[in-house]
This record gives sequence, structure tokens and C-alpha cells, in this order.
Amino acid sequence: MSAVPDFLGSVAKLDELDKLDMRPRLLVNIDRQRSCDERSLSELTNGHAADALHSPPGTGRRSGLDTPGTQFAAGIDSHPHVLEAWAALRHSLVYFRGQPVGTIAALDSTEENLNYDQVFVRDFIPSGLAFLMNGEPEIVKNFILKTLRLQSWEKKIDRFQLGEGVMPASFKVLHDPVRNSETLMADFGETAIGRVAPVDSGFWWIILLRAYTRSTGDTSLAELPECQKGMRLILSLCLSEGFDTFPTLLCADGCCMIDRRMGVYGYPIEIQVLFFMALRCALVLLKHDEEGKEFMERIVKRLHALSYHMRSYFWLDLKQLNDIYRYKTEEYSHTAVNKFNVIPDSLPEWIFDFMPSRGGYFIGNVSPARMDFRWFCLGNCVAILSSLATPEQSTAIMDLIEARWEELVGEMPLKVCYPAIESHEWKIVTGCDPKNTRWSYHNGGSWPVLLWLLTAASIKTGRPQIARRAVELAESRLIKDGWPEYYDGKLGRYVGKQARKNQTWSVAGYLVAKMMLEDPSHLGMVALEEDKHVKPVMKRSNSWTC
Repeated sequence: MSAVPDFLGSVAKLDELDKLDMRPRLLVNIDRQRSCDERSLSELTNGHAADALHSPPGTGRRSGLDTPGTQFAAGIDSHPHVLEAWAALRHSLVYFRGQPVGTIAALDSTEENLNYDQVFVRDFIPSGLAFLMNGEPEIVKNFILKTLRLQSWEKKIDRFQLGEGVMPASFKVLHDPVRNSETLMADFGETAIGRVAPVDSGFWWIILLRAYTRSTGDTSLAELPECQKGMRLILSLCLSEGFDTFPTLLCADGCCMIDRRMGVYGYPIEIQVLFFMALRCALVLLKHDEEGKEFMERIVKRLHALSYHMRSYFWLDLKQLNDIYRYKTEEYSHTAVNKFNVIPDSLPEWIFDFMPSRGGYFIGNVSPARMDFRWFCLGNCVAILSSLATPEQSTAIMDLIEARWEELVGEMPLKVCYPAIESHEWKIVTGCDPKNTRWSYHNGGSWPVLLWLLTAASIKTGRPQIARRAVELAESRLIKDGWPEYYDGKLGRYVGKQARKNQTWSVAGYLVAKMMLEDPSHLGMVALEEDKHVKPVMKRSNSWTC
């Protein structure tokens, strides 16, 4: 690890961080009856997807993607890319007092470390899923407990104290060879670009906790008083009452994977779908005690409102686009059709050619007099996995990906957003950010980590061939190019101009995609069935019919 950076205010001593019991617990070898979330949800009918969501954890084929250091299973896929990916993932492990607690963001010795030598919460998600799918849950358990402990720290930026439930964006292990001790140091946004707290970290933490529980059958971790409290603190931040007239969460720019100024302030799709999924996961994980039941009631109410709002106002297909094109403005009263007073002339020219006759997607942002029509991959894939998207909407999203393969996938999966903003708009929106130039980084760059999300969405919608096509495309480049963080260009043809090599979540995203394609039962860790109780009455659009 590199020398100590400036955020020493977030340092905790080793002994203080080990109050939680991190000894291995015996995994519950239960009869694998359906979890509470699945018993209360509707049956899927999508062949592989139904099998994946209903298969008991661990009853499918072994992933067969073990590394040289583990036991090989019969029929192992010894693809050299897979073996090299596992070696790279294990090399990225970060240890604290002899225990693995996460994976480093990147191991690129040719570039300055900056904050790439830290364990990021969002970056660890595909790593954690890979280890769970490979039957190694202890790493994930350690990560969950350590980040939970970090949540309890006092968090200050200048003279302002952040909410108690905020999870760190990242942490690192500092080694003191003189004292022969180790400390953890966390960043809650006080050193981040723009000083923005990570809104998504808490949601990913809850989602990973549910994945751990679903994978292992071990409910004891989630039932720990510390984990229950941690969930309630995160939920308290999100479910608090204020001046909002919408059920969506109001956020600053740069509060999620797109962690630089990119015009995603307001109600970004990524945060809303992660919020929705985290609420549904928490509904399963919370204990049915007095405190838990109180939060469950609040969650159910929010889910009803949030699902209606997102499905009604964020959804765009050909019919809805035509309706917006014909909107009247300055409408008043409850009978208004153009409820957000969106000016039709603000529709970007590219959207009319981009929208296929069959297909649709959740747009990037909706707020008063503003609709961000950009496509965001993570938001739409998680909308499918969380069942925020209805089955018809999920099908339409996959239709759009196939219809616009050249634009959204190109030569390297997968565009983080589409299209890129450029010229005068780029200057205004990004503040002339030299890293987010057109078709680079967050501004239309191609990110291999998104493979696992596309794969999960493809399997859930019964279209794994889409994922296979994307994985084969990525395999032809990733190892040769040294596992880059992202690619540049309209087609994703060039390794990103500032992309780190040996980017851990590029490696892990590839592994998770491969393991899910080999054993679709792994999908159950990251996907939820549709809950009929939160499904509003909706009109079918033209894109949903034959």
C-alpha cells in the first residue's frame, strides 16, 4: 500500500475494529426451502430464469471456475482467461490482521495510486459475488462486518457532520512496521472528487448481505444486532420525511458509480433502482421485532409509491416519446397530463433515431421541467434484476439492447451511458472535465464490469444468448489489454486514455458473468421476483405487443 494520504481523521485502531466476532460460523445446511422473499412473490415463467430464482443455493452445478489454489470440480472449464482472471482476483485481496476483508480497486504499478489502492464498497460487489459463487463466503462476511464497523464512525466534512447511517465509499489498510500494527482508514466523501458522500454504498451493502444470505443459507449474519442496526440506520436516512413531493431520492452529482460531475444530479436512475432493490432486500432481512416491523411498514408504503412513480414517469418507449413530443405546457390542476411541465422543444434530436419501434428503457432522470433521456446501463439492468421493471418493460429493455447493439455494446461491452455529451453542452454539464471528454470514462465510455449486470438481466429475461455474445466479445480483448478499467470511443475500440490496468472489478465482472452463464442458479443471489403487491395498473404500450 502507498503512503498515508490526507484523510487521517478517519483512522481507527486495530483492536477497536475487532469487537465484532469474525470467527467462521458454521453455515446452516438447511433443507433450502424458499426464502421469505420468494414465498411472497410471483412465479417466473422464463425457463432458465425461473429455475435460477427457484433453485436452492448450491444445488446447481459447481461453477467449475476454481483457481489453481482450490479444489477442481469435475467438468471444470479450464479456459485460460478464467484461470488468469481468478489469479488476478486473488492477487487483489486486501488483508487486515491476517483475514481477507476486500479487494483493491486496481493493481496498476505504472500509474500513480491516487485512491485506486483502496477497497471500494461498490467495486467489491462483483468480487464478493464471484467468491460467493465459488463457495468462499468468509471473504464476503469479513467485508460486511468491517464496513459495518466503519459505519459507526463519526463522519465530518469541514464542520458538518454526516448522517449516522452513511456507509464509506472506500477504506484501506495501513501498516505500521515500527509498531507492528495495522489500522483501517475510511473515506466517507471527505477526500472524494467534489466532496460527495456515496449514496449507493449503503444500498450495495444491503444487497450484498442478501446475496450472502441467499448463497449460504446462513441467516445468522444478517440477524446480528449490529447488522440489523446498520440496516435500520441506512433506511432511516432514505425514508426520512422532508420537502420532497416524489418518492424518489434527491441526490447530488457524483454520488454513485458516476462519481464526477456528469449532470446526474436530481433523481438519477442508478440511485432510484438501487434504492428500490435495497428496500426489497431489507424487507427480507429485517427481523420481525418491534423495530423491524416499524421499518417494514414504511418500506412497503415506499415501495408502492416508488414503483408507480418509476414505471409511470421514468419509462420511455416509442408511444411515450410521441406523447411527450405532443405535450402541452403550463398545465395546472390534477388533470394535467404533462405533470412535470416538460417543454417538448427540449427533446434532444438523437432520441428520435435512437428509439426503436420495439423496445424501451428507463431514462436517466426526471424532475420539474427536466428529463434526462440518456440511457444508463446500470440503472436499467438493476431495474430488471430488482423487478422494478415489469416483465413487459424488462423484455422491452432487452429488445432495445439488441436493436441498438452497435451503440450500446459496439466492440467492447458496455456503454455506461449513451450518448456522450460534447461541445458546448460538455463544457456546461461537466465543467470542462478533461477526464469525461466525449466517449470516454463516464461520458459514454465502455466498462467491462457491466458484463455481470447484463448477463444477469439476460438470464432473468430468458435471453442468455445476449450475454454470451457480449462475453465472447469481451474475451477477445480483456486479457490482451491487461484488464482495463474502461475503453474509449464510440465503439469502445480503444483502451481508455486514463484507464487503470488490472482493474479488479473488470476481472470480477467477467468471472461473475462466466459463472452465471455456466450455472444460472447463481442468478438467485442478485435477482428478485416480481411482487404482485407493488405492481400498479399500467397501459400496455405499442412496444410491448407483437
